[in-house]
Amino acid sequence: MATGKSAVGPLVSARLGMPFVDIDAEIEREAGWSIRELWAREGEAAFRAREAALARRTLTDGVRRVVALGGGAVTDATTRRTAIDHAIVVTLSASPETILRRAGELASRPNLMAGGDPGARVRELLAQRAEAYAECHVRVGTDGATADAVADAVVAAVHRDPLLVPLGTRSYAIDVCAGDPSQLAAAIERCSPSTLIVVTDENVLAARGASIDAALRSISVPIHRVTLRPGEQNKTLESVATIWDAALAGRTDREGVVVAIGGGVVGDLAGFAASALLRGVRFVQAPTTLLAMVDSSVGGKTGFDHAAGKNLIGAFHQPSAVVVDLAHLATLDARQRAAGLAEVVKIALATDEGLLWRLEDGARALASGDIGALLPVVRRAIDAKIRVVRDDEREWGQRALLNLGHTIGHALEAHGGYARWLHGEAVALGTVAELRATVRLGWTDPALLGRAIAILEALHLPTRVDASDVAAAWPYVASDKKRGGDAVRFPVVTAPGQGHVRRVPLADLFGAVTSA
Repeated sequence: MATGKSAVGPLVSARLGMPFVDIDAEIEREAGWSIRELWAREGEAAFRAREAALARRTLTDGVRRVVALGGGAVTDATTRRTAIDHAIVVTLSASPETILRRAGELASRPNLMAGGDPGARVRELLAQRAEAYAECHVRVGTDGATADAVADAVVAAVHRDPLLVPLGTRSYAIDVCAGDPSQLAAAIERCSPSTLIVVTDENVLAARGASIDAALRSISVPIHRVTLRPGEQNKTLESVATIWDAALAGRTDREGVVVAIGGGVVGDLAGFAASALLRGVRFVQAPTTLLAMVDSSVGGKTGFDHAAGKNLIGAFHQPSAVVVDLAHLATLDARQRAAGLAEVVKIALATDEGLLWRLEDGARALASGDIGALLPVVRRAIDAKIRVVRDDEREWGQRALLNLGHTIGHALEAHGGYARWLHGEAVALGTVAELRATVRLGWTDPALLGRAIAILEALHLPTRVDASDVAAAWPYVASDKKRGGDAVRFPVVTAPGQGHVRRVPLADLFGAVTSA
């Protein structure tokens, strides 16, 4: 409350050519009573119920508009989730002193009068609502700013159109663009870093060095660069230590930010290094491969490989921002692009049938690297992953569904010395092998297996692996992170875009994946 919503909202609506709705004003109009009178007559609980019903109806009726929500509306989790799913959510913030000054007649603000000390109440409410207010696509400070300046910032956010991973105070935005280095610079600047540790690898530096320099040119803080050796075989603790050494030699403090510019290996290594450096510093993901864009850069999984298997050492450490610039894909060959699309197929099969239809309809354009075709698919794949991560950040439940293809795929990768197949190719092979196993176990419709094979082949991905290769790679399955005793938590797709995680005995799984 009193951060400027009612003043800024009409300005934004005029700039965007959309109607403006103030939820508090609409409540008063519908009820025929002021907010103060409603609180006195019905109490806060009844008022919140009115507010939630009106907000959800306004957000989901399909009309494009600018909506000012009351200060407490987003404390209701369902209302907040509805807003995030259907709108760009902007939190206007101000200091307690500014809020009190702008609040006007305090008698008209019943929530501020609770307890008799408005100043203490403002601080209490801000503390109570911190997690909810942080779940926004954009935050705009209004202290000392004119309404016009704030409106300009909101309109810029609308044109930017970021996605959001809503995790309370650890929420972060994901920007998807095509050929705009300024997006990465802006994301870094929003972190207000004291110093940067920029991590990439030799291949990315050779192919995209000019773009990286362009993105960093406006950054005024000290920059320490780390260039790793490329490839999964270098996803080791030694590579992580290289990042730590550079950061500590540069006297990085806890306000420093690690920036990962590269594929999944770079992102995982840089993210893990950030998670442990000085007991945790922030990091920004700038993925340069399609696979990293749609999967590994989102969700906070970080780590490195061990002789016993892939990604066995790591941590959950969410980035502070992700910038997906599809211009990086211009330097990828067709095989690398296809490998990234394997992760999109996995996400679609497990969680989003609409995305699966889109992949099938646009397979030729996607396989050719058409940016116009890729852009909406990349956004939708990221959004599908966000919906899983927000409900199961630590992979205790449904997030394990996103491991479709990875139980067998990781084993095949490790058995092949990370040289025989690219990660996405191994995931494609694993997806087919795992779906075939769940068909044999009676859990998956055989028609879905055929559909998966057809779309993977249309995207030029491998779908055939010998049962002998799977059997030879099986010891790595026994080291899988999802294993518990003699069973593994296994993703089971029951219908297009639908599935669940099931505990499957390893012996039963082995029989199903190696049967002729």
